[in-house]
Amino acid sequence: MRKLRRILALLLIFTLLLPASAGQASVIAWGSRGQLVTMVQQALKQWGYLDGNVDGIFGRETYNAVVLFQQRNGLTVDGKVGSATAAALGLDLSGTALTATIYRETELTLLARLVSGEARGEPYIGQVAVAAVVLNRVRSAAFPNTVSGVIFQAGAFDAVWDGQFDMEPSDSCYRAARDAMNGWDPTGGCIYYYNPRTATNEWILTRTVQLTIGRHAFCV
Repeated sequence: MRKLRRILALLLIFTLLLPASAGQASVIAWGSRGQLVTMVQQALKQWGYLDGNVDGIFGRETYNAVVLFQQRNGLTVDGKVGSATAAALGLDLSGTALTATIYRETELTLLARLVSGEARGEPYIGQVAVAAVVLNRVRSAAFPNTVSGVIFQAGAFDAVWDGQFDMEPSDSCYRAARDAMNGWDPTGGCIYYYNPRTATNEWILTRTVQLTIGRHAFCV
C-alpha cells in the first residue's frame, strides 16, 4: 500500500507540474526534426495512431497521426503538437525524455496492478487482453484519454475498489502490461470484458462478445 501511495503521488506531482512546464513547451510541426519529434512519434505509435517509422522527422504520416489524435481527443485540430496535444499524449516538450519516461513507467505500474487485480491466474494472453482493453479505452472518445484516468474511472474496475489493486503485481503482470503498451491486442479492439459466471450487471450482458479468453468474455 505504501508503494502504491508513492506511485500515485508521483503521478499527481507530474500532473500538477505539467501545465507550468508545458506553457514553455516547443511547438512541434511539419518539418520539425530531432528528439522531441521522436518522443511524439513514439507516443503516437504506442496509442495506435502512427503506422509509420519512428525516425525523428515530422512528415505527412506524423501529421496525419497528430490530426487523428486531436480529432478523437477533443483537441484543436491543427496538426501541430503544442502544449495541449503534448499533455494529452503524456509528454512535456519543454523538458527532456526523462519526464515522458517517468510518466510512462508510472502508467505501466498502474496498468500492471490493474492486470494483477483483474486477471491474476488467467492465461498470459488473457492478462495481455485485460491490459489491451484499458488501452483501447484510452483511444476511445467515450473514456478518459490516459491510462490512469481509465483505471480510476468510478465503477470501471472492481479490483481498484476491493483492495486487489493494492497487491504487488507479479512479473507476468508487468510483462503483460508492457506487451499491451507495445501494441499487442489479443482482443482486436474490445473495450469491455466480464466473467459470464459472476457478472451481475445486466447492461454488460447486452454487449457483443467478440471472443473468450480464460474466464473472461471480451466485447464491444
